[in-house]
Amino acid sequence: MPNQIERNPAVMMGKPVVKGTRITVEHVLRELAAGTSIDELLLSHPRLSREAISDALNYAADVSREVALKQNREISD
Repeated sequence: MPNQIERNPAVMMGKPVVKGTRITVEHVLRELAAGTSIDELLLSHPRLSREAISDALNYAADVSREVALKQNREISD
């Protein structure tokens, strides 16, 4: 798991969040997908860092890869 991302059942129902915050990876992705720039995201969430945003994107990419691999295994079984 990227360094700035953690999952804790006691925080945001176990969703992956930026460490030390309640900012979910999902929120970061949705903001970026909606056209919010990284600079705007950093301004609106002072506890975020560029590294945390990068880690959120890498986390999402890793999960996407794992899902695709799992689906490929299920198809080939």
